[in-house]
Amino acid sequence: MTIKDIAKLSGVGVSTVSRVLNDRPDVSEESRRRVLSIIAEHNYLPNNSARSLVRTKSDAIGLVVRGVQNPFYTGIIRAIERDLDAAGCTMVMRQIGSCDDEIKCGAMMEREKRLQGIIFLGGRSDYTPEEIALLNVPFVCCSYTNSYGSLDPHKYSSVTIVDEQEAYRAVMELAQKGHRRIAALVANPMDYSICQLRCSGYSRALRELGIAPEEGEIIRADDFTIESAYRAVTERLKKPADFTAIFAIADDMAIGAMRALRESGRSVPDDCSIIAIDGLTVSEYIYPMLTTLCQPTDEMGARSVELLLGVIQGGAHRHLTLPTTLRAGQSVRDLTK
Repeated sequence: MTIKDIAKLSGVGVSTVSRVLNDRPDVSEESRRRVLSIIAEHNYLPNNSARSLVRTKSDAIGLVVRGVQNPFYTGIIRAIERDLDAAGCTMVMRQIGSCDDEIKCGAMMEREKRLQGIIFLGGRSDYTPEEIALLNVPFVCCSYTNSYGSLDPHKYSSVTIVDEQEAYRAVMELAQKGHRRIAALVANPMDYSICQLRCSGYSRALRELGIAPEEGEIIRADDFTIESAYRAVTERLKKPADFTAIFAIADDMAIGAMRALRESGRSVPDDCSIIAIDGLTVSEYIYPMLTTLCQPTDEMGARSVELLLGVIQGGAHRHLTLPTTLRAGQSVRDLTK
């Protein structure tokens, strides 16, 4: 599909389509709406590099980071940049919002920057073959994989922890300390992402303990941030809350929950214990130190680069799962003693 096709289908001139694509202000809202509707309907991606079709080979590797406020990614980005630089490659990074489309962003980057491959840091877990058909270079999913999608595993690589199993492990850590009334702090909406996987691990652990998961024990924040978690837990504590522990699906969320608990007059861990997954540096220095399952961020970044460069050089796609390490802080009380 070309700009001329877009113009014909939307009933405007080619110059109007060009102005819309370049986000120019001199377009009526009705024309802009029609053009954008056709673009979305036909999955059109403008090729801003079409003018230079004869070009030298690029050494650029794309990195698309989904979730611009996520501090968990810092160590991974540092490792990716370090290893790409050591391999003589140039890293081209784009950060997008948590609701933006990383595949379309990657496809645009591929065309504009002549990428050899892409690492997606954070993303959806339900890609379809039709969606990734936009990409013409190999890619690696870092920190997640296509758990709910329909991709051929030979078509992409991934580096991640086993989110469902690690969430199960976190809840069982609480259970071993005598906790049975365990709440979960999750992000809402429950989409096909690590949130869904970690919530599934929480529910499986409760069922194995003979405890029926209750909707009232699932605290839903708007997103993964400290602020959102703080608001969600504060609101939940306005109602009766007899849980003795909270499993937070991310360290940031646990930090927000700890403040909400303190402000409600509840001590951590004496009145309510808390455990999370991630291993952020900051969670090691709060009081009490957060008990969490630490992800191997440096290795995740390094292995993502290794897999991608291997495929670019003719190797096969692979899928790696890495273990977490329990950091026993002081945020979990042992009720058995």
